Amino acid sequence: MSVRSLKSVVTCAAAVSLGLASVAPAHGVEGPAPDPRDAKAMRDMATAIAVTAKYADEREALKDGYVPHGQECMTNPFGVGAMGYHYVKQANWGSKDPARPTALLYSKEKDRNGRRKLQTVEWMSTDRDQDLKTADDRPSMFGLPFDGPMPGHWAGMPKHYDLHMWAYKENPAGRFHNWNPALTCPGKSPAPGGAGHAHGH
Repeated sequence: MSVRSLKSVVTCAAAVSLGLASVAPAHGVEGPAPDPRDAKAMRDMATAIAVTAKYADEREALKDGYVPHGQECMTNPFGVGAMGYHYVKQANWGSKDPARPTALLYSKEKDRNGRRKLQTVEWMSTDRDQDLKTADDRPSMFGLPFDGPMPGHWAGMPKHYDLHMWAYKENPAGRFHNWNPALTCPGKSPAPGGAGHAHGH
């Protein structure tokens, strides 16, 4: 890659990073965030957003093999917040590739055509020994450790690690926080207390 091409890629990644940062609340965010000086993390974030942008159209996600996992909107059992609806591509299970997320998370709200809105991109990976007390195989992406290990969220789902990136919906708790305290699921009212960072354990 030429110096000019590399500079272009880094500039693009930096612009995306700045764009992401600009939607954060003025008071700052809690939770983990990639080091903006980490060029690889910035490039990987830019890649993830470039690849998943087309899934803003729910039909594109379905066409590419992302399957709605049940009808459940996932809400935080430990405090406030929700995640939304998981659309999972089983072929991408275990991926640590920013261009191949395991799941796309969609809103409870639908547009005028009855389609949900893309909010979050998520990577999931099986906990090798299925022991919640050990974490020697914890993956990382964007310079951040995955959350977990945690129990599966639905029948047949193994104990696992995961990492969320709220690329398409502002999350007051932080772009890489599991739960979004500004969201609720249908029929759910915000619970008192803070947003628990972990989920499923």
